[in-house]
Amino acid sequence: MTLWFKARRVQAALGPALVAFAVLVVVAHDQYVQLPSLLTARGNRVFLMQLVPLVVTSALAYSLAQAVAEIEAVAQRKVRHLDAALITAVVVAALAAGLLTGGISGSPEASMAGRNVLFLTGLMLVARTFNEQAATAVPVGWVLAVMFIGYRDFNRPWPWAVTLHPSDYLPTYGFCLLVFAAGLIAHVRFRRL
Repeated sequence: MTLWFKARRVQAALGPALVAFAVLVVVAHDQYVQLPSLLTARGNRVFLMQLVPLVVTSALAYSLAQAVAEIEAVAQRKVRHLDAALITAVVVAALAAGLLTGGISGSPEASMAGRNVLFLTGLMLVARTFNEQAATAVPVGWVLAVMFIGYRDFNRPWPWAVTLHPSDYLPTYGFCLLVFAAGLIAHVRFRRL
């Protein structure tokens, strides 16, 4: 267990990533920039909270990439289940930080950051089943696509751009939970190709 804990870089990578996420959510939850849009004449207002979940998803991808397949294949403990518990704990901590900051500050963007960690982590885990190198790139690609082509009009996101949906829109929370659950199932059940 100690070897797995050290191999996953929990203290070296995941702990600092969660602290950085929480600090960024608290400090910059209402900060945004105006970026050009590729689909509309107006620019897109992009909150920093759209990028902050990448701190957590990238740290998780790095942590999971530290696996030593030969050793873990013969381990007595179910390493994939330990990984799933670790992933869930990290995502729940990030979600709690976002919801707590959003509740205290009244910032819907802070709440969205926690919800978006759910979605982007699920994407990362599904992508990781197919290609480990894609694990970090897919969430980054999603965020960049949403930043530049996620709005159909000023402040009106496309239905597929779930990371831009309002924080109080419950169907988006449900969808993000489904994607996260699919990612966890893919991580536990399927071997990488």
